[in-house]
Amino acid sequence: MRLQASLGVPLANDVDAANDAAGSDGDASKVIRQLQSTVAALGRQLIMQQLFVEERIRSEGSSGIKQIRLQTDGTRPYHSTTYTGNSAVSIHNHANYDRTIGMGEFVAVLNGVEFRTRHNDYKFVMPCRRSRDFHCTEDIPFPDVPPEVRNKATVQEQIAEMKEWFKAWKNQDKSHRDYTKYFKANLCYLEGAWMKSSASLEESFDSDRHFLDATDWFDLHEKARFSAYSGRKDNLENFAYLPVTISGLINGTIPELAQWNYRILCHPLKKDIPFSHFRTVDDLHSRMAYKSSMALQTGSRRARFQLNPDNRGYWSEEKAYQRSFLDELMEQIPGKDNYPANITDDIFGYTAFTLDPDEDGNDRVLNAGYYHRWFKVAKKGANGLTQMHRSYSDQNIFMAMTTQEKVAGLSIKDCKLRKKNNRVKDCGRVEQKWTYAIPLEIVYSTPLSSWNPYNLHFKGDAKSDLGKTVRAGPNGSVRNGKKEANLAFDGTNNAFYYHTPVEMFYTNGDKDAADTVRYRGVGVLDRQGEVKSVDASGFRIELNIDGAGEIRQRWPIMPVSVEGSTIMKEIEALKDMVMEQRKYISLYRELPIALSSDNATEYAPTLRDIELETTVATEDPPGPHTHMVRLTADHIKIMKEDGRAVTVMTSTDFGHFHQLRVRYVKRCDCFRISKCDNQRGGCWDGHSVELIPTAG
Repeated sequence: MRLQASLGVPLANDVDAANDAAGSDGDASKVIRQLQSTVAALGRQLIMQQLFVEERIRSEGSSGIKQIRLQTDGTRPYHSTTYTGNSAVSIHNHANYDRTIGMGEFVAVLNGVEFRTRHNDYKFVMPCRRSRDFHCTEDIPFPDVPPEVRNKATVQEQIAEMKEWFKAWKNQDKSHRDYTKYFKANLCYLEGAWMKSSASLEESFDSDRHFLDATDWFDLHEKARFSAYSGRKDNLENFAYLPVTISGLINGTIPELAQWNYRILCHPLKKDIPFSHFRTVDDLHSRMAYKSSMALQTGSRRARFQLNPDNRGYWSEEKAYQRSFLDELMEQIPGKDNYPANITDDIFGYTAFTLDPDEDGNDRVLNAGYYHRWFKVAKKGANGLTQMHRSYSDQNIFMAMTTQEKVAGLSIKDCKLRKKNNRVKDCGRVEQKWTYAIPLEIVYSTPLSSWNPYNLHFKGDAKSDLGKTVRAGPNGSVRNGKKEANLAFDGTNNAFYYHTPVEMFYTNGDKDAADTVRYRGVGVLDRQGEVKSVDASGFRIELNIDGAGEIRQRWPIMPVSVEGSTIMKEIEALKDMVMEQRKYISLYRELPIALSSDNATEYAPTLRDIELETTVATEDPPGPHTHMVRLTADHIKIMKEDGRAVTVMTSTDFGHFHQLRVRYVKRCDCFRISKCDNQRGGCWDGHSVELIPTAG
């Protein structure tokens, strides 16, 4: 009823009033017809208004990530967050979970629909391989442990052999160990669709940590409006803005609503993707904000990558292209009919074919139930081409057809010529249903997900009765993972997925305030009741393997919406010319002033911000944890040149933060805490005065 009133749909009392005013049955019928005509016109106008908004968004950019939540401000515009901040699209670690891949909130655009997600933290799952059931998913199998590791007699021998496999993976050296059998590339993607509106709210994908916090769709819309109006956020980041539209009018008057929804899934790729196929995107605003060279940016969480369009390990000259390596990967991913999908797009009398023919050189009918953006038809269009791209100008969008009942479709009048008499047409209404997707990241699964050398008891779901016993201590106490028999976890579950011996890791890499993993290991009781020191076995942005070094496990490749705008294309062209002057010198209208050896000016090296980490807390409560500390270039200059201490705040972890006074110690070229929360020396929860440098 709220919807009817807000849209101006006539209610029962409106009709009664009209009857009274009219004074006769004939006049009342006339008034009702006028009201119906008015409602139909308003409904059509609302539909066209929604189309206008979407067309405006489509013309101003492409599908992609648009914005993450504001984290910082600054003296220059690039100091504030865009689609990246401390990390690209707010990625972080939840390696203590078996299948959770950490990703925060973001604003995205898919085919002209702009929406804002909840905190995502999506799971490592795929569409069902054998079922067409709506939103059916299944776990992606973890890679096996190499038998060369599994068959070693002792745990220490297993650790040593496993490190050799990670060395081979990092160095991409199949002659050392054929790592491609056990280190698998997976493409994780964002999918969106207009769904037939229902009163009950439906989660479109699972998360171990987050959900849409609303009783129904109207409740979610109200919360999104109030959040925007008041500037407040849900502390748990479980609100989302998901638009609703009128998809059609029944009998020209009754509105049919469609609700936008999205999900994040993954797909196991058929072949390995070598690291050399990636290159870092030069997000200059991010590098400027963090005073980061390209090398430092590449090793940080802020890095965004591009896949080589030619599927090879070296990059040629910049060029335009059509179907690329990314198309080959996305075309392996089904829409909402899952992997059994087999749908033909033959609208307007022209069947869609793939760009590449079959082995005999014949055209292959495109399976439109899988995500794609390029196709061709048999007859040339008005532009003289048979090849076509989905969307008018959106280079990033991938589309797939579906037959799912819950997806809102659109119908159109479609006429086809009769074969016997080409002058006569058979016409009818044809409905199609489409969903949309963009790639988010390539995530490599490794043998660490399956490796359990201490044979620790895995108790499944943390919410199950058996799973809850992991934290159940003696006499009603709660186990916290300390390395003592009465405090160590009693086995593991999917939320305390600690199976990897701590000796595998050198450090645990870059950190974020949203990370939940316990760094530098926890204690877990084995089946004999002996405490084992183990680390998290879930997914990380980067692994730091002892003896092998840092290896990136997650490679963000998401497109950015603004890159589709004319302004951004012009800026990117200018950036190439400025950053690579020798390469593009012929394009300059006036040659730039070069600094020769005679008049070169010496510039002092630019100081950059650095990130440090506290030592692990020793007090319980609150339990083992660390904090991140960022020192700006100005902080460093004050400490090194003026000899003064500076005051900084740590990141918030385990529900608290610290105020630190930090000083520079010249003899060790390091930074130390002089005061923590106004107390001299270490902190109340056991952080020592030492601050440890981190990557990035």
